[in-house]
Amino acid sequence: MSSPTASLPQNVDVAEVIDGQKRNRCLTSIVLLGFVAQLGDGYDLAAVAYAAPGLVRDWHIERELLAPVFSAGLFGMMVGALGFGWLGDRFGRRIAIVLAALFCGVFTLACAFAPSLWALGILRFMTGVGLGGLPANTVALMAEYAPKRSRAMLITLMFMGITFGGTLPAFVTALLPGQGWQVLFLVGGVVPIVAAVLNLLFMPESLKFLALRARDRQQLVRNVRRLRPDLTVSEDANFIFPRRGDGVFRFAKLFQADLRRMTPLVWVLFISNLMANFFLNSWMPTLLRDSGLSATDAALTNSLYYVGGVFGGLTISHFLDRKGIAVVGVFMLAACACVAGLGQVHDVPFALQGAVLLVGVTVLGVQLALNAIPGLTYPTSIRANGTGWALGVGRIGAIMGPLIGGQLIHMHLPLEELFLAPVVPLFIGACAALLLVPMARTRWAGDVDEMQH
Repeated sequence: MSSPTASLPQNVDVAEVIDGQKRNRCLTSIVLLGFVAQLGDGYDLAAVAYAAPGLVRDWHIERELLAPVFSAGLFGMMVGALGFGWLGDRFGRRIAIVLAALFCGVFTLACAFAPSLWALGILRFMTGVGLGGLPANTVALMAEYAPKRSRAMLITLMFMGITFGGTLPAFVTALLPGQGWQVLFLVGGVVPIVAAVLNLLFMPESLKFLALRARDRQQLVRNVRRLRPDLTVSEDANFIFPRRGDGVFRFAKLFQADLRRMTPLVWVLFISNLMANFFLNSWMPTLLRDSGLSATDAALTNSLYYVGGVFGGLTISHFLDRKGIAVVGVFMLAACACVAGLGQVHDVPFALQGAVLLVGVTVLGVQLALNAIPGLTYPTSIRANGTGWALGVGRIGAIMGPLIGGQLIHMHLPLEELFLAPVVPLFIGACAALLLVPMARTRWAGDVDEMQH
C-alpha cells in the first residue's frame, strides 16, 4: 500500500521544503555529483607535487625553482574563486560548476605538453582558475539543498572528493612507474572533463537560487518534486523565499550587520589553514623523498595525509553541525603539535606514517570542514560570492605556503625545523576560530538566509 502524500498549500516556503526533507535520491545524487567534481579538483591540486621529482630530473633544475609553479596554480585559484563566485551568483551554480570543471580539465591536459618551466607556470595558473571556481559553487549549491540539521556534514561529504582525488596521483605514480610526469597531467585532465559532462547532464540548479531569481518556473517545480516526492506540488504554486536587497552583489554586503566581524575572522581562518595545508601539500612528497623513502613509498606515505583528512573532516563536520565552530579551534591547536612532531620522526618509517596520518586528520580535516563555514554563514543572495571571497582571500595563504617552503628548503634547514614553519599559521587560525565561537552561535542559530542584526 502506498503511503499518502502530504498536500502543500498554495504558498510554498522553499526553505521549509528543503529543511523538511528526508534522505532521498535527489539529495544523494547532488552529493555524488559534487563529489565527482571535487575529485578532479583534488587530483589536480596534488598532481603537480607528485610530478615535481620528475620535472627536476628531466629539466635539470633545482627543486626550489618549482615554488613559483606551485604558487601560480594557487594564484589562479584566487582569481577563479572570485570570478566563478560572481558567475554562480549571477547565472547559476550549475553552469558555473560545469564551466569551471571544463576549464580545469583542458588546461591540465595542456600541462602534459608544457615545453618549459615558464609555460608550465602559465598553464598551472589557468588550471588554478578552474580549480578555484569549483568550491565556491559546489559549496553554495550543496548548502542550498541540504537541510539545516546536516548542512555541514553533507558539504564535507561532498568535499571528500578533494581528499580522495588527492590520493589518486599516488596510485598513478605507484601503478605506472617510469611513465614520466606527463601521465599525471593526462589523467588529471580527463577526470574534470568527465565531471563537467556528468554535472551538465544530471546536476539540478539550486532551488533557492531559482526562487530568489524567479527563473524558469517549470524547472523550479520539477526540482521541488524531485527533492520532495512525498509532497504534491501544483503547477501554479506560489514559491516564497526571503529576498534581501536588489539582488546585485556589492563587496560591502560581506560586512553588513553581524558579518562585519565574522567575515574578517573567516578570512583569517582560511588564510592560516590554507598556508599550512599547501606548504605540506606542495612539498611533502619531495621532503619524504629527502628522508630516504623510495618514490613509491613516499607517494603511498603521502597518501595517508588524505586518508587522515577523510576521518578528520567527517569528525569535525559532525561536531560542527551540533556544537559549532569551537571544534575547529580545538583541532587546529592539535594540528600544531602533530605538524611539529612530523619533523621529529622523519627517519622512522612506521612512526612517520602515523604522523602523516595525524597531520591529515587535523590539518586537512580542518580544511575540509572549513569549506562548510561560508555556506552556513552567508545568505543565498551572496553565498557563492561570499564563499568565493573566503576561498579567494584564503589563497593568499595558499600562495605563500609553497613559496615559504621553497625559501626554507633553499636555506638547507633540517626537516625538524622545516616542519615547525606551518605551526605559526595554525596557531593564528585556532585563535580566530575561538573568537568566532559566540558570533557563529548567534548567526547559525537563525536562518542563514536572513541577515542577523
